[in-house]
Amino acid sequence: MIVRRREFDRILSLVVGLVVAAGLLTACGDDGPPTIDYVVDARITSYNANTVDGNADGVLMATGRLLPGFSLIGPAGQVIPDRDVGTVTREAGRPTTLRYEFTPEAAFSDGVALDCDDLLLAWAAMSGRLPGFAPATTAGYRDIESVDCAAGEKAATVTFAPGREYRDWLSLFGAGTLMPAHIVAGDAGVADVVDPIRAMDRAAIARIAESWNTGFDLIFGPVDHARFPSSGPYRIDRYSRSGGLVLVANESWWGDRPETSRIVVWGRGTDATRRLPDGRFDVVDVTTGMIDGDIAGTAGSSGPPSPARALGVEEIVLSGRGVFGDLRMRRAFASCLPRSDLARDFGGGAQVWNLRVQSPADNLAGQMNTEFGQDYQRPDIERARSLVRAATGQGADTGETSATSAALQPRTVRIGYLAPTLRWERMVGAIAASCRGAGFIVEDLSKPDMSPGALGKDVDALIVAGGASFASAGAADPSRDAYALRGGDPLNLSGTREPQVSRGVDQYAVTVSAPDRLRLARSIENAAWSTMPSVPLFAAPRTRQWKDRVGNVAAGLGRNGTGWNMDRWTIRE
Repeated sequence: MIVRRREFDRILSLVVGLVVAAGLLTACGDDGPPTIDYVVDARITSYNANTVDGNADGVLMATGRLLPGFSLIGPAGQVIPDRDVGTVTREAGRPTTLRYEFTPEAAFSDGVALDCDDLLLAWAAMSGRLPGFAPATTAGYRDIESVDCAAGEKAATVTFAPGREYRDWLSLFGAGTLMPAHIVAGDAGVADVVDPIRAMDRAAIARIAESWNTGFDLIFGPVDHARFPSSGPYRIDRYSRSGGLVLVANESWWGDRPETSRIVVWGRGTDATRRLPDGRFDVVDVTTGMIDGDIAGTAGSSGPPSPARALGVEEIVLSGRGVFGDLRMRRAFASCLPRSDLARDFGGGAQVWNLRVQSPADNLAGQMNTEFGQDYQRPDIERARSLVRAATGQGADTGETSATSAALQPRTVRIGYLAPTLRWERMVGAIAASCRGAGFIVEDLSKPDMSPGALGKDVDALIVAGGASFASAGAADPSRDAYALRGGDPLNLSGTREPQVSRGVDQYAVTVSAPDRLRLARSIENAAWSTMPSVPLFAAPRTRQWKDRVGNVAAGLGRNGTGWNMDRWTIRE
């Protein structure tokens, strides 16, 4: 069902009416405009949330209302059509065909219209069919056989390959995906991106891909506004370590004006971690335990019902190379992990979660959770040692307690994560203590600029949430995140390839029937526990909170975070 913006606002007011709270008003100087300070755990390094690094850093938490699309992820992770940008109509017949039509007024803040060029570029970049692009995943876009439209046209026809109707098709070309194609064309030295892509001009496509991959990098300092045009209710004003990412109302926005004209997003790398203990925020959405102690300023604050239904599962992704290149070593490490203790001590008392495809928020997942991972609930050091001996060809143990660890040549495991996160630091310490007896020396190699590309090179394991993100993760439909297990997809950070898993993910993504999806999910989990590309731990714990006097805030459980509707946030007197 298509929901108009004003209709959507009325629905939102009913949804959040009982939980809306207000927040402390802050301002940029005594004479500055009313400002809402929004603290997130995203590392805002790019305008493009669709690259491997942009996705991992959680960039969509900041850009969802700067670059809207044909849909957005709502507070419970559900997909909501966004008619401000345009409409999507499913046409009758087979193969499945969708008609995308941009709103006539839809344009970037520099006056260039949103059109076919932007949509075709998104497909080209994320379909996996054109060389040079580095998308976070090809989920859904790989199933599109063609995008038919002419350069500058305000409509496009999207046709899926026979038998490949992506179940979550409404999320495609959603918020954050429609990058300004005219900026990319300028970088590539072409009149538009459509003709080179149609002609498969490899030289031009290479330049287009380079611009899409890295041309929207954001660094602290003066902002080139011509490079970062907005198509949403907010645009970037400035960006600095001490001042955060300043968003102001986009004067060219054709929809309803933002309720608050200025929002400052404080991400990792800014003074976000100094603001949290001081209570200098209005809205916060961060991983729990990002800083030591409780977040300050809780008096008069509000947040979601506790516990919120998690869409992300914290997990340890193991590289398919190096120390974990041997399956037996991956199983050995999983065997020494104190998963029950980790869930109790670092997951807010959550249950151990054993599924990679389905989240705790999935009503169908609870009955499956106890079917898997039962042999890895608590450390089994003897099994771990036996697997290490088999993998390394080392001799049998002496059986003497004091010599047990010495009998195995130590194997170093380097664990990476995005720093600073005190909870993860302590979690790695607990893992190190547990796995020492199995002959593993665990090293904490966290750093503020950790990237997925470090896995298999600089580190042997990464701590992430669902969808390979260091920040907010997930959506109500898990089809996209399942690609973290598909061989060859960029979301599969481990790099392991298991044909049975890949076939299962491909089928899962186009299956609608709940019983069939459960059957496929079971098959995928069985194979994944056998090949061990990752070890799920528990529902990703997050702190979502806002101060009184900030209204219309609804905790966002998806990868776009609580800022999913920031243009509706109000400051109440």
